[in-house]
Amino acid sequence: MPGPTYTQHALNLPSYPRGSHLITSDITSQLSEPLKGVKAGLLHLFLQHTSCGLSLNENYDSDVRKDMIDSLDRIVVEDKAGKGIYRHDAEGSDDMPAHIKSSLIGASVSIPITDGKLALGTWQGIWFLEFRDGKHRRKILATIQGERA
Repeated sequence: MPGPTYTQHALNLPSYPRGSHLITSDITSQLSEPLKGVKAGLLHLFLQHTSCGLSLNENYDSDVRKDMIDSLDRIVVEDKAGKGIYRHDAEGSDDMPAHIKSSLIGASVSIPITDGKLALGTWQGIWFLEFRDGKHRRKILATIQGERA
């Protein structure tokens, strides 16, 4: 019986505006070939940036994504008035709050793979959360480990 295999794939996300975005189909389309043949395994997605996040959450009602961003904005405020509430402010009023939100949400998720497909729950999807204004090019390193059929 062969041991588990490991592969890594660099993924590029399209530029997204500030907010929460459902990217499940982006991920599965970019990884359709590598996922084929994985009988049982794990997909680990690592976002290679410090001012955005990845999460697993509601995939049906887009209001959940809007409410999440609104809630995070209430928890971690921007210093739009320039009162100096953050020391790290040279890159704009949205930068330090973006770092804090990234730490709260996290930069990675792990998802089981069953018979070549992501074993997400009924209402689960992969979210990309952009915490900065402006459009940025974001990269994800995907690691697939598992038993091949």
